[in-house]
Amino acid sequence: MESDSLIFTIFLIFFGAAVLATVALYARQALLVSYVLLGLLLGPVFEIVPDSYFVEQVASIGILFLLFLLGLNLPLQKLTHMMRESALVTLISSLLFIAIGGVIASLFGMNILESLLIGMSLVFSSTIIGLKLLPTTVLHHQRTGEIIISVLLMQDMLAIFVLQLIEVLGQGNGSWLAASFPLLAFPLLFLIAFALETWMLIPLMRRFDKIKEYIFLLAIGWCLGMAELGVAMKLLPEIGAFIAGVMLAKHPISLFISESLKPLRDFFLIMFFFSVGAGFEIGALGQVAVPALVLAAIVLVVKPWIYRYLLLRSGEEKQRAGEVGVRLGQSSEFSLLIAVLATDMGVIGTDAANLIQLATLITFLVSPYLIIMNYPTPMAVSDRLRRD
Repeated sequence: MESDSLIFTIFLIFFGAAVLATVALYARQALLVSYVLLGLLLGPVFEIVPDSYFVEQVASIGILFLLFLLGLNLPLQKLTHMMRESALVTLISSLLFIAIGGVIASLFGMNILESLLIGMSLVFSSTIIGLKLLPTTVLHHQRTGEIIISVLLMQDMLAIFVLQLIEVLGQGNGSWLAASFPLLAFPLLFLIAFALETWMLIPLMRRFDKIKEYIFLLAIGWCLGMAELGVAMKLLPEIGAFIAGVMLAKHPISLFISESLKPLRDFFLIMFFFSVGAGFEIGALGQVAVPALVLAAIVLVVKPWIYRYLLLRSGEEKQRAGEVGVRLGQSSEFSLLIAVLATDMGVIGTDAANLIQLATLITFLVSPYLIIMNYPTPMAVSDRLRRD
């Protein structure tokens, strides 16, 4: 019966996701919104998902593959160059978003730590929306794509730090040693990954590179192995997965691995976004609706303006600065992940988590429309703006 329950759960998720995704495409909406809405319908609304714990456990694997693939596209040299280029804009904007979000959250009765994390949730922009709605030529060959990628990269690095901070806070150990250990463990994990990649992984890939099935299995094992090593060193598994990707990024085989793992990543990410919707408490909607609308309005209106202003000050063209601001004008998948992890670790209450999730979902609904209606995208309604 347990096996039947798992099969039925997966059937509900993917059949329902296919139906709602079709509706989302006709509505020119981001697909991830349909996955979250499906979770809301099958979870708290109708309560017909029989095995939500299984979904939550499997869903976390999608985040590992997301960060692994991000690392695969960022050779260490490119990583450092892009970080230097976007550091000032990302730093100033992040401080502004934390301050604005924190003040508003405190006005709605959140405590200091909850207000801080709510402010941090406003910092991040969606990697999926930001990159999926960029035409391929803009993404790879134009300055607009370079700026967006560099800012998203810096935000992703900051998000990893925030997730690690939440992990430390949630352990309930206030000693300086417990708080500082991850800072020491991170470079150690990087060195271990470098040694394993140099003397074990790459020699094996070179010897058996013609056997694609083996390369595929080795890549998955490398990603999950580094994630587990990160856990053993008191780091988040996402950090280990990201380092695993960075280590392989400089090798030509990374292109094959990246393309091979994308379907697997998408499978688990559907589960992740479904679990976010399934875990949302409908009963708390009335309590957080007003502050969520306020935070979402700030993200959709103020965030693009701040990016536009900072990019203009850094010397970018007016039109490009405005476009980048709008394309980055939403919350992120990491905002949802922060809410989920902080709640699981007991760092914030359910009201604060629901506030972050609802505000994020509102920006997911509105931001794609603003982008599609004003700038070239593969999903544009107008033929003039449609670019593959």
